[in-house]
Amino acid sequence: MEKGIFDGLKVLDCASFIAAPAAATVLSDFGADVIKIEPPGSGDPYRNLPHLPGYPHSEHNFAWMLESRNKKSLALDLAKPEAQAVLHRLVAEADVFITNFPPAVRGRLGLTYETLAPLNERLIYASFTGYGEKGEEANKPGFDSNAYWARSGLMDLVRADENTTPARSVAGMGDHPCAMAFYGAIVTALFRRERTGKGSHVSTNLMANGIWANGVLAQATLCGAKFQPRRPREAALNAVTNHYKCRDGRWIILSLLNEERQWPAFARCIGREDFIADERFASKAGRHARSIELIRILDDIFATKDLAEWRKILDGNGLVFGVIGILDDIPHDRQMIENEVLVRFENDTMLTVNSPIFIDGARKVQPRKPPELGEHSDEVLRQAGYDEAAIGKLRASGAVA
Repeated sequence: MEKGIFDGLKVLDCASFIAAPAAATVLSDFGADVIKIEPPGSGDPYRNLPHLPGYPHSEHNFAWMLESRNKKSLALDLAKPEAQAVLHRLVAEADVFITNFPPAVRGRLGLTYETLAPLNERLIYASFTGYGEKGEEANKPGFDSNAYWARSGLMDLVRADENTTPARSVAGMGDHPCAMAFYGAIVTALFRRERTGKGSHVSTNLMANGIWANGVLAQATLCGAKFQPRRPREAALNAVTNHYKCRDGRWIILSLLNEERQWPAFARCIGREDFIADERFASKAGRHARSIELIRILDDIFATKDLAEWRKILDGNGLVFGVIGILDDIPHDRQMIENEVLVRFENDTMLTVNSPIFIDGARKVQPRKPPELGEHSDEVLRQAGYDEAAIGKLRASGAVA
């Protein structure tokens, strides 16, 4: 089995839900040994996400499969001093400790950087929050739907126009980009440790990542820019950076930013070569001035063929366009499979979503199914030096399950 470039790296995933644990998942994809620390009983509440109203029905715990692949599970009741002592022993031998508990909770459970750093001078302590480590909202709980999507302005900006309701996010839409930023912070700290021999505290949060995702318009606001009202699709200012409905109900989006070069090729592809010399649309200025008229025409044209036909027609002509994908496309997307965006679980035919980092010459480990709650408790404790009697005592106290 491929060991991965992080083979031998020991990571403690003492976090819940998506962004912070997903950063640990990326480390595990590259071979790190990740121990998932969960409370006894129900474990990480994220295990129960698919049971909430509105989520797809499946015999598989799809959310848990994605975020917790490759990991080992240790069930610790960190409210008990005995469990905190176990964690401290593990920290002493770990490379990375990941948490997304708010600062106040870390203090109650003995999980602060100030508590753990003296146990291991090489430890990378990585903390993730909703709104940052400082200020009056430091201990405020947050999910990506509110701290990333809503707080950043994205929820308001992506709605069709100013008269429609703000757009809801989907599960993990902000968490997964945040996980990549968190992973980057951890790897940067590991690189720094290679140079200095010392660990450090790294952090990021949902709010910061949301603003970064909305950085172009956020920076415009910071520069005092004046914004135009958001227009509906039918009245967009540029017809060739718009989306259109095909005959089969599927949608296609055009991104013809180099209009002067791409417009003649596009006109020929859609069977309207006459548009090249048409005084209404021959120039960029004319197309923009008559964007509503052009959108109506293109609506009628795209409605004459199915999406698959338009893909064949437009491909290979230097035109930038995209398919507005639907979930049913994903399992059959050959481009995703051939580029290992989708990979198979070990000893299984089921696909999973790969982490989006690829390093030439360094293959990732093949994903392993996620653990049951506490599945590896005894194994982890033995590796930490506990004998059977000590393990039995921890179980009897309820510190370990």
